[in-house]
Amino acid sequence: MDCWVDGQPADALSLKDRGLAYGDGLFETIAVRNGLPVLLDRHLLRLARGCQRLAINLDHELMVAELLNYAAKLDEGVLKLIVTRGDSLRGYAFDPSVSARRILSGNPPAVYPDAHAEQGVRLFPCTTRLSNQPLLAGLKHLNRLEQVLARAEWQDTEHAEGLMLDQAGRVIEGVFSNLFLVRNGVLITADLKRCGVAGVMREEILFQGESSGIPTQITDIPLEQLQWADEVFVCNSVYGVWPVRAYAALSWPVGPLTRKLQTIANELLDA
Repeated sequence: MDCWVDGQPADALSLKDRGLAYGDGLFETIAVRNGLPVLLDRHLLRLARGCQRLAINLDHELMVAELLNYAAKLDEGVLKLIVTRGDSLRGYAFDPSVSARRILSGNPPAVYPDAHAEQGVRLFPCTTRLSNQPLLAGLKHLNRLEQVLARAEWQDTEHAEGLMLDQAGRVIEGVFSNLFLVRNGVLITADLKRCGVAGVMREEILFQGESSGIPTQITDIPLEQLQWADEVFVCNSVYGVWPVRAYAALSWPVGPLTRKLQTIANELLDA
């Protein structure tokens, strides 16, 4: 399917675009089922928060109208929305009145081995560390070089995802997912106040857990705490939930809470 730039089919972008020059922008990767974006409200909320924090001048109503139109034409697949600050002259300074650029592209549905969801995945121990920057923490901004470097650390098929730590060695997230632990019935995920991406499936799982009466905790997770976990899983808004069966010398069973939350995520993605 053709890409759209500012609502029109396009195959080129201005060389003055600040997303290209500086990574000055945000993006959302959205599953589309039967022409409808999945978890759209959560994607839009994260995008709105990002635009507010970065002072990006986005016409949200126009963007939503374009996104829904594009999703309807895509029907099934993965939609990527990129919002950049638009064009500017040379230099970091920007004009806050300039309208943001809206870029939409679509791909076929993501296909992963069934074993990832059924039997669980092994995490690669990435040496690339996430930088601490509270001003950008939680945002899905365009600068993903840390993830690019981390993903380049393994090429084998044994590892489906990598585990990323921060500069102090705390567990933060996967390269393209968020991570949860289960310990004594408590659902635990990393505090993202310093770095990391606040994934929309992460937010949904926290909401579902709290709605189901499952104790939840957002906290710092030292790496050694992994060995005390009863269950571990990763999640994102495209594949849902994958149990984690191993990391380095550690291993875990696919537990009941992981299966429960996986079922909920699948129902959302298959709706």
